[in-house]
This record gives sequence, C-alpha cells and structure tokens, in this order.
Amino acid sequence: QVQLVESGGGLVQAGGSLRLSCVASGSISSINTMGWYRQAPGNQRGLVATITNGGSTNYADSVKGRFTISRDSARNTVYLQMNSLKPEDTAAYYCNARGRYFRDFSAWGQGTQVTVSS
Repeated sequence: QVQLVESGGGLVQAGGSLRLSCVASGSISSINTMGWYRQAPGNQRGLVATITNGGSTNYADSVKGRFTISRDSARNTVYLQMNSLKPEDTAAYYCNARGRYFRDFSAWGQGTQVTVSS
C-alpha cells in the first residue's frame, strides 16, 4: 500500500507562483511513476504532469513551459512548481502514484486546492 499526502495549495493572483508537494509513504519501492492531476468543478480529473523513476516527464499541453514536475527520491517527495498561474488553473490538485505490488495499483492523495484570482 502507498499513502500520499499533498500540501502547498492556496490562493494566488494571476501571474503568481505556487509549489505543491506530495510525500509518499508505505511501499515506496513499488512505485514507478508519480504525477499530478487536477479537477475543476464540473470537469473530469485530468493529467497535469507525470515523472517516472528514470526521470522522464510528461506534461499537459496547457501547462507546458509554466509548470515543472520534479522528484526527490531521498525524501520520497514529488513537487509541482507552478509559475505564471492563470485563473483557468484553478482546481483541486491530486497526487498520484502508480506501480506494482503483487498487482498493478494507482494511489491518490486527498487533494489540495489551488485558486488563481484574476
């Protein structure tokens, strides 16, 4: 089992920055990919960015050039640096971990709210 705890959300003006953190615990060695997803009211949860154990990253087109995902394996933590924030970035942001522990799994954190005012 993997547990994820997010932090770092809040209220920021358009053009500002925030950094989200996600700390993983439990069967850490079973994780192969971690990422961030977001869900705005009335919308489905969608990809923001992912990072593999090997450091390969993937971003949604809407955040490329503004957001950066990184991983500190020593601290079992993944970060999402968000710059040049826009009101349309407002959403609940969820940390995700995927891997295999006897079977494939996908674990989610509880979410952290990001609100960008215009």
